[in-house]
Amino acid sequence: MSAPSRRSLRALSTVLIVAGALMLSDAVLTLVWQEPVSAAYAKILQGRLDGDLRRLENKKVTTLDLAALQKLATERRRMAFLARRLRADSAAGAAVGRVLIDKIDIDFVLVDGTDADDLRKGPGIYDDVPFPGAPGTTAIAGHRTTYAAPFRRIDRLRRGDPVVVEMPYGRFTYEVEKTRIVAPTEVSVIDRVKFDRLVLSACHPLYSAAQRIVVFARLVGSQALGAAQV
Repeated sequence: MSAPSRRSLRALSTVLIVAGALMLSDAVLTLVWQEPVSAAYAKILQGRLDGDLRRLENKKVTTLDLAALQKLATERRRMAFLARRLRADSAAGAAVGRVLIDKIDIDFVLVDGTDADDLRKGPGIYDDVPFPGAPGTTAIAGHRTTYAAPFRRIDRLRRGDPVVVEMPYGRFTYEVEKTRIVAPTEVSVIDRVKFDRLVLSACHPLYSAAQRIVVFARLVGSQALGAAQV
């Protein structure tokens, strides 16, 4: 074999070794943390959503809505009114609030919707469920291994752990009651019950969509914010 051929072969071998090492590193990172490329993309999107959420929080209510709010005697009713209004007005994939779970280091902007495009941005509130503040079961889905993996560690949540959801009109505190593993087709987990609750869901086990892990939490406190304080 000629010298140029040996140099070309060595160069190709080096490229293949480096590529293999990068692929192995990517796999290791995904196993112990999350998929790095989509995580970086999601971080960029979360930064944009954070700005969108601030603008939403600072948005003034219309004169008509203000008049309606002033007729409602309690903060709870005002928060319910604003929850329904935001539910009706928000667009798919738009920033609507924030979810915070100190135990597992979660602090993510929430979006409206759980389609694939929505969940690339962050955790999303299911369609056809009320926003926090309106009576019923609010449900939020999130990824566990890709796109910043917001719900990677929700399996560590235990009874009594607090979960906070902040909306432009209120801060809602829930306490975890239980966790269930269900089939992807199990829709009863978002049924309305006798109290207001929050459901967190994600694929299970890690790296599989065979099942869903579902965390149920009960509303234990709320604090009016923004226009709900009128």
